[in-house]
Amino acid sequence: MSEKLTIELTDMAHGGEAVGRHEGRVIFVPAAIAGETVRVELVQKRSSFARARLVEVVTPSVARVAPRCPYFGRCGGCHWQHIAYPAQLEFKRSIVAGQLRRIAGLQDVPVQETVGADDPWGYRNNVQFHATRDGLPGFMAALSHNVVPIEQCLIMHPLLQDLYDSLELELPGLQRFSLRAGVRTGERMIILEMEDDEPPDIEVTLPVSCLLQLTDGTAVTLMGSSHLHETLGQHTYRISATSFFQVNTLQAERLVEYVCGRLGHDLDAVVDAYCGVGTFSLALASHTRRLVGIEGSASALEDARVNAKGQDHLTFLEGVVEDVLPTLEGHFPVVLLDPPRDGLEAKALATLLGMRPERIVYVSCDPATLARDIKGLIAGGYLLSSVTPFDMFPQTYHVETVAVLDRA
Repeated sequence: MSEKLTIELTDMAHGGEAVGRHEGRVIFVPAAIAGETVRVELVQKRSSFARARLVEVVTPSVARVAPRCPYFGRCGGCHWQHIAYPAQLEFKRSIVAGQLRRIAGLQDVPVQETVGADDPWGYRNNVQFHATRDGLPGFMAALSHNVVPIEQCLIMHPLLQDLYDSLELELPGLQRFSLRAGVRTGERMIILEMEDDEPPDIEVTLPVSCLLQLTDGTAVTLMGSSHLHETLGQHTYRISATSFFQVNTLQAERLVEYVCGRLGHDLDAVVDAYCGVGTFSLALASHTRRLVGIEGSASALEDARVNAKGQDHLTFLEGVVEDVLPTLEGHFPVVLLDPPRDGLEAKALATLLGMRPERIVYVSCDPATLARDIKGLIAGGYLLSSVTPFDMFPQTYHVETVAVLDRA
């Protein structure tokens, strides 16, 4: 018979669960909130921790709200719709601070308040759907390979919801598809992934580009354009089908403005590592006499070069950062880092310390790897000057963080 307990929850974990303790064991509880007393059923037990299913909320948090989405709890996309938005922002700040304490050993880091969204709904400009065995589109269930069919997504931008409503995609062999939009430009795109790389017959009533992404990662244009455009501030970006771009356009504008402010003005030279399509590079172009962007994705690199056309002081190099960074010549007083979730490779960290820039601005989508890398940078002679979380992903536990480090 499974074990049931009544416990008090004290924290929110990086992963979205609330955390309690019982007889020295940490217990993770999804769909709960720090500050609540809950009745739970243990579903997985280890020596130091356990995972539990929420049975009953005995004493609810004042932050508990009714989820808006009928799929919440089945779809794995949103984790925190049951938490009022101001509390989501504070929990994200506390998660970042907690990771810095636990991993980097920093006890008194003044993590700033999370920069929240004006509207925490309808923000995603890029959404990926999977297909059920019956060919119905939906999202993956939490911690499962099962697909939950959906008709509406409340965090998807209205441009994409309208496109989704117009689709009839009962295609044999369809594995998954993505919808992308330029929120400022109104451009839309469908990217299909088929089992056999055979182009399907598709009819769409709205103006849209449609591409087939092959198993080798390249994309073939079926109709319309191979790319769309998005505008952040004064800059418009070309974004190809397989190129990364921030999923929250309005928050991305705030993020770019903040990062540029932390890097400073009238700069001699900047490295923009993991530069993507040039999201930060273009915004920094008027602030520096020389900028070198490094990007491993061929499509994103080509987009960056197109986006920076006519600005000869911007140079973009293809390759992984840990291989390209050691080849750079000259001194770079400031370095911008925006790595994927895995953070910096050890070689990249070592090379960066050898370059001795005066300031490093680190944009991270994972507070755990950020804390790990900050620990290495501090050991290499840097001081952590500021940490500011940005909520690019409302209704989820994910958080973007900007850390500023200065050479001691």
